[in-house]
Amino acid sequence: MGRRLILRCRTVLTARCRNVLTPHRRTALAATVLAAMTAAAPGMPLPGTTASAAATPASVTPSAALGPSGTFDPAPARASLERLLPSRAEQFTLVPVEEPASGDYFSVSGEAGAILVRGTSPATLLTGVGWYLERVAGVDIGWPGSSVGRLPGTLPAVTGTITRSAAVPHRYALNDTDEGYSGAYRDFASYRHDIDLMALHGVNEVFVPTGAEYPYYRALQEFGYDAAELRDWIPAPAHQGWWLLQNLSHFAGPVSEQLIEARATLGSRIAGHLRSLGMAPVLPGFFGTVPPDFAARNDGAVTVPQGRWVGFDRPDWLDPTGPVFPRLAAAYYRFQQERFGAGDMFKMDLLHEGGIPGTVDVAAAAGAVQRALEASHPGATWVMLGWQHNPTPALLSGVDRNRVLIVDGLSDRYDGLDRETQWDGTPYAFGTIPNFGGHTSIGANTGAWVDRFHTWLAKPDSALRGIAYLPEGTGGNPAAFDLFTELAWQPDPIDQKSWFAAYAARRYGGADPHAAAAWEELRRGPYSMQTGTWSEPQDGLFAARPSLTAATAAKWSPKAMRYDAATVERALAELLKVAPRLRATDAYRSDLVDVARQALSNRSRVLLPRIRAEYEAGELASFRALVREWQAHEELLGRLVGSDRRFLVGPWLADARSWGADPAERDRLEYDARSILTTWADRGQSETGGLRDYANREWSGLVQDVYAPRWAAYFASLDSALVNDTAPVAVDWFARDHAWAQGHQQYPTTPTGDPVALAGEVQTALTATREKA
Repeated sequence: MGRRLILRCRTVLTARCRNVLTPHRRTALAATVLAAMTAAAPGMPLPGTTASAAATPASVTPSAALGPSGTFDPAPARASLERLLPSRAEQFTLVPVEEPASGDYFSVSGEAGAILVRGTSPATLLTGVGWYLERVAGVDIGWPGSSVGRLPGTLPAVTGTITRSAAVPHRYALNDTDEGYSGAYRDFASYRHDIDLMALHGVNEVFVPTGAEYPYYRALQEFGYDAAELRDWIPAPAHQGWWLLQNLSHFAGPVSEQLIEARATLGSRIAGHLRSLGMAPVLPGFFGTVPPDFAARNDGAVTVPQGRWVGFDRPDWLDPTGPVFPRLAAAYYRFQQERFGAGDMFKMDLLHEGGIPGTVDVAAAAGAVQRALEASHPGATWVMLGWQHNPTPALLSGVDRNRVLIVDGLSDRYDGLDRETQWDGTPYAFGTIPNFGGHTSIGANTGAWVDRFHTWLAKPDSALRGIAYLPEGTGGNPAAFDLFTELAWQPDPIDQKSWFAAYAARRYGGADPHAAAAWEELRRGPYSMQTGTWSEPQDGLFAARPSLTAATAAKWSPKAMRYDAATVERALAELLKVAPRLRATDAYRSDLVDVARQALSNRSRVLLPRIRAEYEAGELASFRALVREWQAHEELLGRLVGSDRRFLVGPWLADARSWGADPAERDRLEYDARSILTTWADRGQSETGGLRDYANREWSGLVQDVYAPRWAAYFASLDSALVNDTAPVAVDWFARDHAWAQGHQQYPTTPTGDPVALAGEVQTALTATREKA
């Protein structure tokens, strides 16, 4: 009887009241009815719940604001839905339900034009909407790319009830470096959109470093530093991630008071939006990073010099076991909470990438860091990055491991991993870093994801409690983001081939044999790279520092192709045959540009060895012919990426300048944004440290004004050497790149050109190259 009454109420709400009540009142009424039914029939499962939900661990997601029904208020989810689907949001009814002991879940049901989504948080309601869009309506909202324009006017009905429970409580996203490599100068609307997308894909914990300088700035003024000193010590926003990791300071500054305030305001809004959706903002914790001379200004303090990190002087480390640390930590957390609100999760990594403990007992130090966190935030979780040898057994021995979450950056990179043994049963999240520096390369080790995640989760002693999506820069590789986040919502291992076939059917808003064939090629190629050494694809040689022996653009990237390049070229050919009715979607055009770009980029690895061979053989004519081919590909690449806003450097630079209060600050911030893409820092760090081009990306503006001119100068010197029988002229590459990084040339912020026509040019050019080979 109870089930029939609920179904009857749903029918009344959707079929009779949809045109009378506002969305918020309709949702509130649905929640009230459901709450009444739950009270009348306690313990009765809601329609669509499954017995398997009881097997999932409890969620740690903080509760969203309570609504009139006594559960959470779904209004933030409704607002997100209206932003994501402004013309179809009215057709969804969002019903909050109390979270059971088994953790987050959602259910989706409904008739045509009246879709009912139940969920345990505002974010989980959005996850249910996302599941409906992909599995029922057959469209995609990716990161990036969307095909929602293909939705019918009346949304299709759901057959039966779709229910999913989260397999793990932690669904974590964002690397420490994400803000620097994804854009440190974005506005709130941009961050909000990304958060809405993450909720749509089931994420519930997000790292928020924006404004992290604020509590340092305020707290350290109570410990002997004046405001001007601290503004000089704090680096500009694009490089702040590495300051928070205790790797550097003093870069591209000084920062201004207004910038610190503006970023704190933005960070507070980001954290607030996450909380409104029932998601956890993961804030940076305090573990002892201090400015120079801290011990001299504070009696009883002991600091440990941290040496250098790829050419930077690292900030000092305040011994956490000493008497001053808890006082400074308390001040830090006080100012942080006043501005950003209370938190349950805090990210910090002691002794990151070569940090020096000195005579400090690491276990005791870790315990002191955790006690300081506990004093300010009782019961908080300490989030650590699993990277290189961290966290060490010594560090973990000093903490309550039940209140630690390790987000593993290497789960899909190396073989033979046993995290339960290595980390002594500490809870961890299965993680991936499918790109470094925000490279534009397509690909990921998705085979490892589908093979390992559920296997590790099912181990008898498994400490696996989550997933962690950790690319160094987000906003690319939408298929990777979609597949990885789905791991947490599937009860069984995913069949990779079937998944990519289904993805192809929804990505452009309709099934198409050529789209299916294209994504099968991409699955077999860049999305099926092997584990053992790398988790990211190779980068392109057009962006490399010129050399006949260049093997990579970034020092630490793969030195060779990680898959058969022919798969990408075949994928491009198939995409160009997709039916005209699907070509108008944003997702299609985004993917077409990206795949064509990748095909051209891969060809650089074929051409350069041929150029070298002709040069070394002294064959001037053939050397010149191959150089012309290289340069024609570069010129075409520049025009191709100029046809999609996501591949333009113009918005990146305009955003940076928009944060400056005066011309001098605007110039400093533009340098911050330009340098991280090119030289990364000054000559020592760039050249000796190897950071140059670490964040290389094939963007319009960079291709034409940084990469192509470098190769043109280099090939001209080789040409002169062949003609005159002399050695090539040495070039100061850093000086050239630094001049661009310090420049102020404006670049377009809107795309030009037809992506489909330009992708066709790429295919023609690549076919001609193959025929001449």
